[in-house]
Amino acid sequence: MITSSTGTGPAVGGFRDVPTTTLADLLGRAHVMDIGIRPLWGPVPRVAGPAFTVRCPPGDNLMLHAAIHRAAPGAVIVVESGDLDYALAGGNVCAVAQRRGVAAFVADGLIRDLGEVRDAGFPVFARGIIPIPGAKSAVTPLNERVRCGGVEVEAGDVVVADEEGVVTVPAARAEEILTAARTRLAKEAAQTLDDWETSHRARIDALLSEAGHEDKA
Repeated sequence: MITSSTGTGPAVGGFRDVPTTTLADLLGRAHVMDIGIRPLWGPVPRVAGPAFTVRCPPGDNLMLHAAIHRAAPGAVIVVESGDLDYALAGGNVCAVAQRRGVAAFVADGLIRDLGEVRDAGFPVFARGIIPIPGAKSAVTPLNERVRCGGVEVEAGDVVVADEEGVVTVPAARAEEILTAARTRLAKEAAQTLDDWETSHRARIDALLSEAGHEDKA
């Protein structure tokens, strides 16, 4: 059972062993954030946790600052913003989030104090950095549906992020997807490169033949 964004269920931890590439194969493009949402330092560890969702209007970061005191340990704070002019958070906000057990920030926006964040080892996936902070005045509800990196995210969805990108797993499908991912990974682990090459060549040749391609090699 997957719990809500107030905690982690037994399946959530299992996603830390699953690459985002495997999840993308299983879930498709609609659950993969766009390439602008990327790790801001590396090598970044893979993180997985239930989404604690935040909406910040452009130029304002109040609710992300509020969220770090409300998100449960293990949560991934996911921020809808789209702001490319002001930072949503800086070094102290990330440090407090890390100290409180937040797994990562995934933000459709910018942060600042990257050196501090990198030195602390706090994972942040966002669009970039800028030195100027936003204001703190706009109050919006927490843990409502947000859109981050082109993907709709509900509070409690499992967010998995690594150097390849960010994928969201609907909470209702978490057990199903985790089981499928483990099956796929086990099959891949048992397959040698020679086996893969033979299978791949046969598949590609079949597709070419179906398309009427005459191999002159």
